[in-house]
Amino acid sequence: MMSTISFAQSKEEKTIASKVESLRKAMIDADKAVLEKLSDEKLSYGHSSGKIEDKATFVSNIVSGKSDFTSIDLSEQKVAISGNTAIVRHTLTANTNDGGVAGHVKLYVLLVWSKDGNQWKLLARQAVKVPA
Repeated sequence: MMSTISFAQSKEEKTIASKVESLRKAMIDADKAVLEKLSDEKLSYGHSSGKIEDKATFVSNIVSGKSDFTSIDLSEQKVAISGNTAIVRHTLTANTNDGGVAGHVKLYVLLVWSKDGNQWKLLARQAVKVPA
């Protein structure tokens, strides 16, 4: 489930919100083709643990189940666009099953999308733990 504020969004902001939703679904479904299509070749994917992955590692870990999201809820999403760059911030609440071990996370996430031609690609992602 995804809850976002959708009033007064520009066409590009709606496009980015749609890309974020596609990414959310692809992470739950471990959809390799969609993950690869949405991710830039230079992707830098940062976890709240401090671990940083490139595109190949990010996709591989999702597809293999090493990073297994069984549900992802995004809330408080804000999209800002400047030229060919879009910044998305949201709160991610998810259930996981990493390597067969059930877990729950609540994170603040920053996504950076870059537009090349008419395609938006995920260039960077950084998550931090929500303070207690």
